[in-house]
Amino acid sequence: MEEQTIDKAMERLLAQPKEVEVDGQRVTNQSVGDLIEAAKFLASKNALAGRRLPIRITKMASGGGAL
Repeated sequence: MEEQTIDKAMERLLAQPKEVEVDGQRVTNQSVGDLIEAAKFLASKNALAGRRLPIRITKMASGGGAL
């Protein structure tokens, strides 16, 4: 769900002009590179949040075939 809102926000910002000036007031949007870096950061953050520990400790028993 959060990924969809990020995608929609990026599409909306990319459709708008980068810089606008009206009556002496200037508004500047984020650059495309900054948006891509932010999306990569959030994707990596979300990927690490759901990950379990890579090491699992289990009890092992021999099958009786040891020499």
